Amino acid sequence: MTVEMFIYLFTIGSLFASLLTQATKKAFPNVSSNILALANAIIVGILGMVCAYVLMSIPFTAVNVIYIALMAICIWMGSMLGYDKIVQTLEQLKG
Repeated sequence: MTVEMFIYLFTIGSLFASLLTQATKKAFPNVSSNILALANAIIVGILGMVCAYVLMSIPFTAVNVIYIALMAICIWMGSMLGYDKIVQTLEQLKG
């Protein structure tokens, strides 16, 4: 996997995971948002990488399976940090 492909998949995955986290926060208000972000990132990260590997005919070697797990962790960190920081900045600018 090239660096460009990693950044592209990370950006798309973080975007979808952030949007999915915000939607599930409204559906499940009693669940911690970090747990929701983790669950959504695992789903989006794993499914997104598997789909990308299948579409690009990349073989599922041991290294590529590790990349899938690492991508899920990166997407989790990106989606958890990104949205909350944007909302916090907007609230500080308003008030």
